[in-house]
Amino acid sequence: MASTVRLPTIPTIRHLLRQPLPNPRLCQRRYAQVQDVRYLATHGTQERILAKYRSKLETKAKSEGLSDISELKEAYKDKIERLRKEAAIPGATAPLTPPPSPTIGTNTSAGFHPPPPPPHPHPHPHSAPSTPPPPPGIKTLHSFLDVPKILPLPQKEIQTLWRLRHASNPQSLHFSLPSPTFASLLQTAKKHPAFVLPLPRQIPAESSSPSSPQSQSEPQTQQAAELHYLQFAHPHPYTTTLLFTSLAEFKLRGEYASPHTTITFHSELADSHGLVLGQGIVVENRGVSVDEARWLVMCMQKFYVVGDEGHARGDLLEMFTRGDGGFRVERLLEEAEKIV
Repeated sequence: MASTVRLPTIPTIRHLLRQPLPNPRLCQRRYAQVQDVRYLATHGTQERILAKYRSKLETKAKSEGLSDISELKEAYKDKIERLRKEAAIPGATAPLTPPPSPTIGTNTSAGFHPPPPPPHPHPHPHSAPSTPPPPPGIKTLHSFLDVPKILPLPQKEIQTLWRLRHASNPQSLHFSLPSPTFASLLQTAKKHPAFVLPLPRQIPAESSSPSSPQSQSEPQTQQAAELHYLQFAHPHPYTTTLLFTSLAEFKLRGEYASPHTTITFHSELADSHGLVLGQGIVVENRGVSVDEARWLVMCMQKFYVVGDEGHARGDLLEMFTRGDGGFRVERLLEEAEKIV
């Protein structure tokens, strides 16, 4: 049994873990394996699509006097890229990444225009932040609350309004963070935008004596761990998103895998109230309950907001990001056990 380790004092996500979770202590079974999911995110999808439509593409190439599919792709490269950008919806049919900034030398019909400067800090505690409109599919804090009206309110009243705003949805997660805690989390998230976390699971136990009366009357279970892939993105100056997907789903579909949990951090009030509001949705029938999603969010925070005693967890993040072959699931499970 893993020994208990006292954690550094870190402000935790408030109002998130309202209900007691089942015992999340992980068992000592170390049979899980992790592949390089960054490779899986960018390889395999195009090959499967190409294999499915190869005959039609070859016929199209011949009808236009081209020798093979490669020449066909080159001939239609601009059109393909344009249609892909028009159809992309961040978080659904495209990764949640901000659009690339134009570079010097980019030519348009109206001439080159430099990108707008980042928003300046608010000079007054009750001034509303001025930001560009969010990309399609991205909700800012203005989508949930009338920000100019709540700015004069104290922090506690805003937190109460935030809870009431989401209380009617049983699949909703909602919480608040002190802005220094979120700043630490954000710094780590930009350095390590992807990671894997273990989720405790109950599985049928291997019974050594199936004929015993106890095994026949009560089904025996034991603790195991299921790995889930997380990904951060920053599609808007005041919006950070966090997606959770089962590792099996991500290995199958790569960056187009459907997340079971989507978390959004809204930092519009970070300067004026020292508060960052968070909300998320757990999709039904995706294999993860709301309580299990809470566990993943809590576990994420313990890895991404580390103190003086979190060097081992920081090392795991570094190893995963650079693709170090020394990354081991056994170490990941051990560190997850310590933060229970």
